[in-house]
Amino acid sequence: MGWLRTQIEMIKQRDPAARSALEIVLAYPGLHAVAFYQVSSRLRARNLHTLARVVSHLGRFLTGIEIHPGATIGKRLFIDHGMGVVIGETAIIGDDVTLYQGVTLGGTGKQKGRRHPTIGNNVVVGAGAKVLGDVTVGDGARVGGGAVVVKDVPPDTTAVGVPARSVSFDRSAGGADRALEQQPDPQRDTFLTLMQRIEELERRVRQLQETESERDVVRPPGRP
Repeated sequence: MGWLRTQIEMIKQRDPAARSALEIVLAYPGLHAVAFYQVSSRLRARNLHTLARVVSHLGRFLTGIEIHPGATIGKRLFIDHGMGVVIGETAIIGDDVTLYQGVTLGGTGKQKGRRHPTIGNNVVVGAGAKVLGDVTVGDGARVGGGAVVVKDVPPDTTAVGVPARSVSFDRSAGGADRALEQQPDPQRDTFLTLMQRIEELERRVRQLQETESERDVVRPPGRP
């Protein structure tokens, strides 16, 4: 019951929509999924692998969240909404991590051994993000919604884009985030490229017009 009380208090702190302990217990699939994981993980530790997978599969059926019994999960994991979340067998998740719907902590091949991500403490992974392969997301990092992470993310940075790249943050001023690098904007970059191309074409047209005018000046009268 101590674990359940801790989870309820954690959800109240992180989700402003949570109004009561009863609502959380009855209507939060992320809480249910973690509870199923706790059972399946213990069964796996006793070498009851098939039964562990059955319990895991039942949790997936009821919650829409798939957590492999072999995953290593720290304290106070919060899965918000949760539908479509997948956590692979060798994934490692630290303490106080938040995952939103559609997150995948998956592998990139069929090799044995470590093939899933390591997520540090106090990490937030946005909706629809994919963290793939044996990569590490450092403590305090954030992964933007829809990002595809295939390389390590340093601590206290935000990874955005496809493939994701890290955007640094400075937290020295009273704990507030201050962006040190402009976040990528593909539409802006495309627009600037088109503008540069248009300016170059206009410059070349002006040069051709000036050259043609000079020829008209030196051309003898009556000659085409």
